[in-house]
Amino acid sequence: MPRNMSFALTKEQIKNRTKFVTRRFGWLFLKPGDVLNAVEKSMGLKKGEKVKKLALIRVISVGEEPLSEITKEDCILEGFPDYEPVDFVNMMIDHSQGKVKPDDEANRIEFEYI
Repeated sequence: MPRNMSFALTKEQIKNRTKFVTRRFGWLFLKPGDVLNAVEKSMGLKKGEKVKKLALIRVISVGEEPLSEITKEDCILEGFPDYEPVDFVNMMIDHSQGKVKPDDEANRIEFEYI
C-alpha cells in the first residue's frame, strides 16, 4: 500500500495536474519508482475526518539541493508559473513560519501521475 504524501498547500495544482516537482525537508528515503498517494492532508485530522486522496504518483527522481537554487523552470514544475525563484523561496519560508532558511537543503522530488 502506498504511503501518503500531503499536498495541502498545492492541492489545486495536484488536482489540475500542473505540479510535477515538490520540495520536502525530509523524505530522504524515497527512490525512483516509489509510488505515493498524493493527499490533501494526512496529519492533524480531526476526529472522524478521513484522508482525501488527490492522485496516485510515481517518483521519477530525488536529490538534495539548497532551497535557494530553485530555477524559474522548477517554479513552473512546482505549479507556480507566475513565481520567480525568490517568490517561491519566500513562500516556503513563510509557510514554515521562519523555520526554513534559503540555504537549507531541500529534497527535490520529481514525479509523474499514474
